[in-house]
Amino acid sequence: MLSSDEGDRRRTLRRRLAVAAVLAGTALAVGGSVPILPVVLNRVTAIAYAIEAGQRQPGWRGGEIPYSWGGGHDDSPGPSLGTCVGYHGAIRPCPATTTRGLDCSGLTRWVYQLAYGRDVLGPGNTNDHLRRLTKIPVTAARPGDLVFYGKVGKRAKTHHVGIYIGQDRMINALRTGTEVRIDRLSAVKGFAGYFRYL
Repeated sequence: MLSSDEGDRRRTLRRRLAVAAVLAGTALAVGGSVPILPVVLNRVTAIAYAIEAGQRQPGWRGGEIPYSWGGGHDDSPGPSLGTCVGYHGAIRPCPATTTRGLDCSGLTRWVYQLAYGRDVLGPGNTNDHLRRLTKIPVTAARPGDLVFYGKVGKRAKTHHVGIYIGQDRMINALRTGTEVRIDRLSAVKGFAGYFRYL
């Protein structure tokens, strides 16, 4: 049986290996060279990887960040207690008001605030954030763009967002009972496209 410390070390090693594999795959996909991305998108991706790996960030002492319904939506971005208003998760009773963490739009809001130096996505949910972004064709999508799920149009009705990292993957705050992690884009139904803050 593994000790708690040994289990933590193995989880950290698995995460670092997964990050290295994604970065190596991205480099190979562009002819073996390191991809040249817009500077801010590189910063978004680096910060998202650091958060997923549990590294200390402004507003977080370090360690895995749990999903919390409504988490990350205080006056300023970053992990916070969530809310049970509108909660429909499988875990009962709703743990959001006692869980300091992030929901999907709270994660993207915080990462973008750290990368851009100001709260560019602002308060609100995925629909509110979508209005501040520009849709990007799949051929132009780059790590650091946001991936949305749901319906996009004049009356957007989105239900999820993640941070695209390439290789059909995203850094994601998926649902109650999980931590910020790397998932395939197909982990959530209703893919609506790639979006960028311009």
